[in-house]
Amino acid sequence: MLKNKKGKPTTYVGWTNNIEKRLNRHNLGKGAKYTRGREWKLIYYEIFNSKKKAMKREFHIKKNRKLRMKIKEMN
Repeated sequence: MLKNKKGKPTTYVGWTNNIEKRLNRHNLGKGAKYTRGREWKLIYYEIFNSKKKAMKREFHIKKNRKLRMKIKEMN
């Protein structure tokens, strides 16, 4: 999960096999359309053995607002 560094505390949830590269792309404005124009920091991640499991967890976190808020408040 990413959180923007400035402005309204917005979060972004996604999956990747290279966290550092993905974060750099987001901060350069080359990531997902939603992330462009913001500076992001990594606040939470989990490791999975398969893309399928990672995507399933991504979907769960995206749809569970209470969980997202809890993670955001910890950071």
